[in-house]
Amino acid sequence: MDLAQEEPAGDGEMEELVRVSTANIPNGENHLQRTHFPGMVRKKAYIFDGLGNYYNKEWDLAEGSGQEFCWYHVELPKGKQKLSQSAQYLIDVLCPPLKLQDILSLVSNGPFCGHVDGALVFRVNSPGPPSSNFTFRLAARVTENSVITISLGRVPRLGFSPVGQSLLSEIPSIESPSYHRGERNEGSGIVIREHVLEFLLTMNHSEEADNPVPKSVSNLVVHIIDTHMDHLQDVVTKLEMELDSVELELDRGGFALKKEMLDDRRFPKMHLNLQRLLQVIAHGEQVFPRVKEKCSSKHWFASEDIGSLEELIGRLRRLKENVGFLANRVTAIQAGLDSWQSEQINRKLYYLSFLSIIFLPLSVITGVFGMNVGGVPWTVQKDPALKDGFRNVMGLCLAMLLLVLLCFIFPALYSRLTAWLRRRSLKRTWSHNRRSFLKRTIGLQERGGYLRI
Repeated sequence: MDLAQEEPAGDGEMEELVRVSTANIPNGENHLQRTHFPGMVRKKAYIFDGLGNYYNKEWDLAEGSGQEFCWYHVELPKGKQKLSQSAQYLIDVLCPPLKLQDILSLVSNGPFCGHVDGALVFRVNSPGPPSSNFTFRLAARVTENSVITISLGRVPRLGFSPVGQSLLSEIPSIESPSYHRGERNEGSGIVIREHVLEFLLTMNHSEEADNPVPKSVSNLVVHIIDTHMDHLQDVVTKLEMELDSVELELDRGGFALKKEMLDDRRFPKMHLNLQRLLQVIAHGEQVFPRVKEKCSSKHWFASEDIGSLEELIGRLRRLKENVGFLANRVTAIQAGLDSWQSEQINRKLYYLSFLSIIFLPLSVITGVFGMNVGGVPWTVQKDPALKDGFRNVMGLCLAMLLLVLLCFIFPALYSRLTAWLRRRSLKRTWSHNRRSFLKRTIGLQERGGYLRI
């Protein structure tokens, strides 16, 4: 029965629908049923022998026995699906044997750490659009012989791959025109291109091939939290590099670049992303100490892994301080851009005020001489004695304009004149002191004495 296409029902009808759907599926064939959302989620299943070896296994959600333990990982798509759609994806791949309370504890937003149906469940799911690079969701269900994890999108270095396939273990070589892509010459290393180096510089961790294979469930839990921290650190490193490049562009750029950044609201968006990142880190600060506390009471959780969790918690606090510094930098840059924008507006207003001051007296003069009343001088058109009236009015406007300009220029001229007089007096004083010093020095040299300081 396709539950994704069912119409909303009441509480009693929903309970009856769940009973019917679970009764129609035999217990032995639950893991062999066809999924309702094929290809929507990525699944990985590993089995570890407890001796440092691992193998891929089928997706049966079975627990290990003895020293063996299993790990099942689900990657939810980074799309625009709702939270209920993500829950349907998990129900499709994890039920049975998981129950509805297990699914809800894994997929809900917010921090959580506690026991659900006998298993330790913790999550650091941040609210936000799943398509955003600053929305992180990581949840885990831990038992003595199995671990089930759910993540939003791919988490770097979370999985495992065969040893010897890591790019970091290769000897690099500088790219030259004689090399072709993927070419390896004898006695030299593999050519690493520039865009690959830029990507590797944003990574604060090794690749999957370099991951140490966990020998216990406690090692696996530490590995999962460690990769989550590496993922956060990668995002912070990319933000730092982006912020450095933006500051360099601002130093080199001009009016057009600053105007474009203000129009795109680049720094407010970056500040919002940093706040989302701080929320994810705050969830980790709430959850991971409780995970350490609850795992310390488990007999199957190693004591050295408790110390590793404590180190990861301290690393999370340091990462929070680093993100806070980035937020302060973004705020300072935005404040600088706002100040620059205010200066531009004030400059335009200054020019507008200057023009209004210039044309206001002229408009008054022209308004006075344009009145249709008697007694206005220089307005009698037929009087030959007043034939120069228009010229006189233009001269009066020009004199008024020069007076206004002189009022604006006088402070600058006065400051330049006082600065020139000050430099002249200082130069005269220095030349006088130099002549007196040379005179005294020459007199002492002739007498063979010392100069008193």
